[in-house]
Amino acid sequence: MKTILPFLALCLLLGVSTATAADTLPSWSDGAAKKAILQFVERTTKTGSPDYVPPVERIATFDNDGTLWAEQPMYFQLIFALDRVKALAPQHPEWRDKEPFASLLKGDVKGALAGGDRAIAEIVMVTHAGMTTAEFEQIVRAWLATAKHPKFKKPYTECVYKPMLELLAYLRANGFKTFIVSGGGIEFMRPWTEKVYGIPPEQVVGSSIKTKYEMRDGKPVLVRLPEINFIDDKTGKPVGINEHIGRRPIAAFGNSDGDQQMLEWTQAGGGARLMMLEHHDDAEREYAYGAKSHIGTFSDALMAEAKKSGWTVISMKNDWRRIFAFEQ
Repeated sequence: MKTILPFLALCLLLGVSTATAADTLPSWSDGAAKKAILQFVERTTKTGSPDYVPPVERIATFDNDGTLWAEQPMYFQLIFALDRVKALAPQHPEWRDKEPFASLLKGDVKGALAGGDRAIAEIVMVTHAGMTTAEFEQIVRAWLATAKHPKFKKPYTECVYKPMLELLAYLRANGFKTFIVSGGGIEFMRPWTEKVYGIPPEQVVGSSIKTKYEMRDGKPVLVRLPEINFIDDKTGKPVGINEHIGRRPIAAFGNSDGDQQMLEWTQAGGGARLMMLEHHDDAEREYAYGAKSHIGTFSDALMAEAKKSGWTVISMKNDWRRIFAFEQ
């Protein structure tokens, strides 16, 4: 005891942590994925390392749906849009005979979405446009305060992956700036990402609809229009990164075919790079899906590309001790 007390006192005085390496990323199993993260951070942040990267260039980008929070049984923003259709239905009696709304109002989601991208775009336009940006933000906040996931019976903002929350915090503690780069709507995500992920609205890149400036009751507002402005998915992700961030990431994280170009863009920068893909293979704790999924498709071609390019594939079943914070 006499020998250890002076050591502990010295640690406290110097601000040195007595935690072991095992305490870093505690929700991650000790394996190749965790090792790749720890080694990458050490290589890029240790002064004198040949792979040292100045803090200003330590950019890490994360897809959102299926990467930071769950995306099954369908994208949460689409569930939000479907709920909005029901809320707006009394104002639109014509929807009873018009698809895809007629099917939705009968509870036939599959029938409503049978129209593909066109049907989804129509649903999104009707439910996301025609109001000011401030009004839309309030609608999103109100929905998130009450809506719950059909399987987990938890608010959607609790259906976030604890290992990824730890990773975000770990990267920021080591001088990284973390960004969301998602196919989801930028203004759907911005009201809550800072509270949930610690990522402020100015570090969120996403798809968007057009807006216009106008005066209402003597005050300036931005009005959301029923027109697509930008789709931040697949080849759109590197474009969005360039336009919003202005620096190439040195680390990128995704989970589906829609993230491939973001990882390619990141790797092409040279030097130390970290590219990771989550594989949803845990049917017991979350969902198991991949090449045949209707959303979040992780194709065999992407798996082959990951292997060829040296990207790390995270097995949610094997690499994560815990998936959600609410797990027992």
